[in-house]
Amino acid sequence: METGRRKMNEGQGELDLGLGGRSWGEAVVRGQVSQALVDVVHAAWRRLGFDVVTDEAFFQLVLARVVEPTSKSDSVRVLRELGVAPAHRNTFTATLRRCARRGYREQVAAACFAHAGSVGDISLCLYDVTTLYFEAEKEDALRKVGYSKERRVDPQVVVGLLVDRSGFPLEIGCFEGNKAETLTMLPIIRAFQERHGLADLVIVADAGMLSASNLTALDSAGLRFIVGSRVTKAPTDLASHFRWHGDAFTDGQHIDTITPRVATRAAGAVNDQHVRAEPGWDPDVHDRSWRAVWAYSAKRAVRDSKTLTLQENRAKAVIAGEKTTRTPRFVTVTNGSQVLDEASLARARRLVGLKGYVTNIPAAVMPASEVIASYHQLWHVEASFRMSKTDLRARPIFHHTREAIEAHLTIMFAALAIARYLQDVTGVSIRRLVHTLRPLRDVTIDVAGQTLTARADIPPDTRALIEKVTH
Repeated sequence: METGRRKMNEGQGELDLGLGGRSWGEAVVRGQVSQALVDVVHAAWRRLGFDVVTDEAFFQLVLARVVEPTSKSDSVRVLRELGVAPAHRNTFTATLRRCARRGYREQVAAACFAHAGSVGDISLCLYDVTTLYFEAEKEDALRKVGYSKERRVDPQVVVGLLVDRSGFPLEIGCFEGNKAETLTMLPIIRAFQERHGLADLVIVADAGMLSASNLTALDSAGLRFIVGSRVTKAPTDLASHFRWHGDAFTDGQHIDTITPRVATRAAGAVNDQHVRAEPGWDPDVHDRSWRAVWAYSAKRAVRDSKTLTLQENRAKAVIAGEKTTRTPRFVTVTNGSQVLDEASLARARRLVGLKGYVTNIPAAVMPASEVIASYHQLWHVEASFRMSKTDLRARPIFHHTREAIEAHLTIMFAALAIARYLQDVTGVSIRRLVHTLRPLRDVTIDVAGQTLTARADIPPDTRALIEKVTH
């Protein structure tokens, strides 16, 4: 328009086009959307088969959880910033109610199982638990004050998670906050078995799940297990080794032996230390024992020795009155005075570098090295829990009814599956992926009576990431 005015001859008139003096050169931004990020999450949603849940509000809550974890009400802001028209807050509330009534978790779990089975092996699953606390003062039937590694006194729930050997989630369960960790494993595994009709399965869990009732129940159900042993069981399990070989171990040494199912005074009788050779576990012969595999690592020995030295120094400082704290390890009371427990310290020094594993899988089926390697995959479930607590911020929880809490965990479960899938496919962390894609925004512009869409300029390396998911 301005160029035209400059070119007009002096005194030349203008035609009245009926534009009312409006300047058609102005461009108005009508909307922006992080289309690349939304497309990537939606593609993962479809690839995993989660579109079996035909609830747009549920997808939006999962999308918001993956992109920027926040409260249900604040998810509206996150969605708007993404350029997604959010459902009404009342619709989100109704979605939480529909979650349990329509079996969203069951549908998501079935899709997760199908995906895990199509890309890998689900004959071995990893199990662990964590706690999620609430911003609440009072307990109720579900939210209870219980054991917390962070020494929190807030009401909490105990969450059990079953994943495949790569860390992809398969099943999740919620329990009362004061429920013992050992009592959570069987309900999760049984639900998983019943949902998918499984019989043959190997369950791997850490020493926190080591209880006689758990192992007996797993064995009775025809399931195989690999569970971490407590180092305090080493003197009994390795009684024969200590008698014939003393404290001598070589780096990487494996000792295949047996361990009593129940700790009793006669437990040592299952492993006769007068016999030099370690007994090979036979389920038909050793019906009061499980197979135990012990491994020695020089690297672990160095780390354990350093830890014991720190504990010894702390104990000495308490005894000397230099430090006031709860009674630390290796401090005992004799004649009313605190003294260093030399015997306990010596026993602990003797066991540095040792790590034990308890299983009901015969050596002919799985050698000791494979038992140990299977157990070492537990870091995958720990990584999934870390992702849920950091990248997806599963806690604190602000819901107060069981229905809403269970729905929150279902959203977390779906978001965790999408995050793990995207990380596996792209090779980058979910945090980095969101940070990379979120600023790439398509813009809708009204200009000269037309609506135009300006696409984001996507760098080649970023486009390659997107195509790994969407193509």
